[in-house]
Amino acid sequence: MPLPGLREGFDTLFGTKTGYELPDERIRLTREKQAALLRVLTHPELPLHNNAAELGARGRVRKRDGSLGARSAAGVQAWDTFQTLCATARKLGIRFYGWVPDRVSETNAMPSLAEVIEERAGQLKPSASRDTT
Repeated sequence: MPLPGLREGFDTLFGTKTGYELPDERIRLTREKQAALLRVLTHPELPLHNNAAELGARGRVRKRDGSLGARSAAGVQAWDTFQTLCATARKLGIRFYGWVPDRVSETNAMPSLAEVIEERAGQLKPSASRDTT
């Protein structure tokens, strides 16, 4: 197990009692999340933060605020669909404004996003320590 001192350090830090209700409650809640917080020690492939998810949601909010929202439920769905496709293409390094005409015209000179995702997933080498629970 890598860095065993971190587990003991966690226990020492979050085993502290301050004598004050609010800090002690926060310490208790953090201690209850120990397994999840230290999971990266046995699964180094896990991200250390969720900034990518936060930034992904921000584009949708900026679009909604800038245009005062969609006018119908179908419009909301269309926005969500195209923003998801655009974000996925960006993450895969595919030029979205070249990919859309390729799909609409059914030229299919560019691979589908699903094909690229499957190909890249096959190239990943997840940690051997990954459990299935």
